[in-house]
Amino acid sequence: MFLRQVAGTVAGAAVLLSAAPSAGALSTSPDEVTVDPTGYLAADGTLTLSGTYRCTGGAGSPVFVSSSISQGDPRVQHGVGGTLAVCDGAEHRWTDSETRRGAYTPGPAQVEATLMELNGSGLPLPRFRAVRQQDVTVTAKG
Repeated sequence: MFLRQVAGTVAGAAVLLSAAPSAGALSTSPDEVTVDPTGYLAADGTLTLSGTYRCTGGAGSPVFVSSSISQGDPRVQHGVGGTLAVCDGAEHRWTDSETRRGAYTPGPAQVEATLMELNGSGLPLPRFRAVRQQDVTVTAKG
């Protein structure tokens, strides 16, 4: 039984790694995503992250900007949201918000923003176009 669990875990990790972008694959892309250095936490627990993105083409497939945050334990990330991207070559702003009372605190955090395209017929598969990881400061708002 233990061997089957290990084999399943290794196979699952191989699938995830094959889908993950490599640093070299992203460096030649004209697509980019940035993260603003400050996130905002409202009194009701709503966290707002933002930044910019630029992408070209999309071949009719939807492209999204998504973000996640980690505070304290870097192994624990919370998805903050996703925004449909407009891939016209111009720079655009993105903003994601999530309300989770008590989940976030003012102070340092690590944010990851991803520009991802879903393509393929049948089951859509992700194609990572740009990824940015950045330290941010979460600030209490108002």
